[in-house]
Amino acid sequence: MGEIIPPYDVGRGGGSGGWVILMVPDIALGKKILIPDLAGWKKEGFPLQEPHDWISVVPDWVCEVLSAASAVRDRAVKMPLYGRYGAKHLWLLDPDLHTLEVFVLENGRWVLVGVFAQSAKVRAEPFVELESDLSALWLV
Repeated sequence: MGEIIPPYDVGRGGGSGGWVILMVPDIALGKKILIPDLAGWKKEGFPLQEPHDWISVVPDWVCEVLSAASAVRDRAVKMPLYGRYGAKHLWLLDPDLHTLEVFVLENGRWVLVGVFAQSAKVRAEPFVELESDLSALWLV
């Protein structure tokens, strides 16, 4: 998913630019600190300075990389919190199953808009301008 960062951060390679995308940021959602694997904010909504060492603004996009140890927490704890606080897009990437699940938040509920597998070529919200080849993610 590192191929998303340059096009959407600075606008190279077909992306729109205008995003801040961070790996494993600390994000405060209410009284909880969550640490997604990747998170992105449109630049106009990203806080330039915080008086603490976590980000207090809900991301526009979150990506969790599932594992046997994290899948239940990512789905049952973190996913509802991201929705409750208004993250607009969520990706669940499963390296064991070689799948990407893409969700959008509609009326406070996560709606599954696509499941992609193996070597699919993907244009997924919110990064539809960029086609990603999932086969580049799997260690096979």
